[in-house]
Amino acid sequence: MPRCPSGWGIVKIKAAGICSSDVPRIMKKGTYHFPTIPGHEFSGIVESVADQDNQHLIGKRVGVFPLIPCGKCNQCLTGHYEMCSNYDYLGSRRNGGFAEYVAVPVWNMVELPDSVPYEEAALLEPLAVALHAVRRAGGLHGKRVSVIGTGMIGIAAANWAITQGASEVYVVGRNEEKRKFAEHFSGIAYVNSLEGNPPDSDIIIEAVGTPTAIKEAVEYAIPGGTIVLVGNPSGDINFTQDNYWRILRKQLQLLGTWNSSFGTGSISDWTEAISILIEKKIDVASLITHKYRQTNLRDGLKIMQQHSESYCKVMTIWNNEEL
Repeated sequence: MPRCPSGWGIVKIKAAGICSSDVPRIMKKGTYHFPTIPGHEFSGIVESVADQDNQHLIGKRVGVFPLIPCGKCNQCLTGHYEMCSNYDYLGSRRNGGFAEYVAVPVWNMVELPDSVPYEEAALLEPLAVALHAVRRAGGLHGKRVSVIGTGMIGIAAANWAITQGASEVYVVGRNEEKRKFAEHFSGIAYVNSLEGNPPDSDIIIEAVGTPTAIKEAVEYAIPGGTIVLVGNPSGDINFTQDNYWRILRKQLQLLGTWNSSFGTGSISDWTEAISILIEKKIDVASLITHKYRQTNLRDGLKIMQQHSESYCKVMTIWNNEEL
């Protein structure tokens, strides 16, 4: 059982998603220190708390914002916790959700209504990350949007673009089997980049993090368009001279995005993500393509590492919760 300091609580895990970043973290490069329990997309029920003032949380269903801000830097003081200069992180810098129990700051807990299943609540983190990227692009109303990437973040971003009023939304990938995942959602068209390109787009959301994907983003953008870079790079990103010239000549705007905004105000990505789950404006459950019990976590990791099956989100179920 994890230690529970003041201001923290113990969450009994019910569902935990595997992020694409978990695969190299577990199978290749490791975490920031050892030992560490990974897992940063999870939900559960509050088992216990350290302080009397938080006793009301015991038994509550919660999602968890995994980034633990320092609360002291300039970004924290202005509420931009995702850009904290000295943050901690559940699942990479400290123990996370691939365990029966995890210690979580009470501040990071998000209470959930009974109507939201644990599996969907475990998607709050990637849903909020995708929304953050879409919001970075600015107003989408009436705009043509292309999303490069067929993973959870890419398809979620495409869905958010529809809710934000985009006139046309394309998901661009290289695997024809991913078409069924993307086009399951009304308003999304799938483009296999090995066979053709999407129409020139006002906004490109790049959710892969490879030189090829960024090259395509530059090619697909209209003059004066916006590219939002979301994908975690697996190595150095280099521009060819021709690709760099296109950025200049098209006067493109390249924006970075990182994590998601968290809080109780109107700017919180998590507030809107929770509303989507409650109101069911996005068929979030369909993003989950694979489910495994906690004892079969390795099987989910292997599918993602080896790409032996097409997937969108691989979910693990914990503590005897029903599949």
